[in-house]
Amino acid sequence: MLKLEGNLFRLVEFQHVKPGKGGAFVRTRLKNVETGAVLERTFRAGEKFDEVLLSHRRMQYLYPDGDDFVFMDMETFEQVTIPGDVVGDDAFFLGENLEVDVYVHEGKPISIELPSAVLLEVKEAEPWLKGDTTSGATKPVVLETGFRLQVPLFVEEGDTVKVDTRSGEYIERV
Repeated sequence: MLKLEGNLFRLVEFQHVKPGKGGAFVRTRLKNVETGAVLERTFRAGEKFDEVLLSHRRMQYLYPDGDDFVFMDMETFEQVTIPGDVVGDDAFFLGENLEVDVYVHEGKPISIELPSAVLLEVKEAEPWLKGDTTSGATKPVVLETGFRLQVPLFVEEGDTVKVDTRSGEYIERV
């Protein structure tokens, strides 16, 4: 996180560039924490930013509340409602009782960090026939959170699958 022009930004992507002539610089894509707007910015070596102090809290996901999500602080057992726009697409990976890291700035939750993989139950899956197999064949399924995903043909309704939260891809059946 960094503060530019009075706004808080999260670093989405960066590329360090060292041209043949001149000094090195960094190309970045920054996302405004408040508005969600994406900004592309180039920084030269030696540029300074305002320091941003974030606190980190371990929380457990409890349930959705309209467009928001309710979490429980693992230390104080206090329930905290986090707006849906802070959770974003990570909501597709929020299974019951999942523990996440919540980052707070000036008392306000600004982002969550999921574990690298989560276990979710398959709620909808088309049946498959043993003769339908081809190397690497997949089919679409719907998980308990509503997330749609491509899985191998042998995965069925009621199975639990491990999903990579960074890429949204199937890892294995559990």
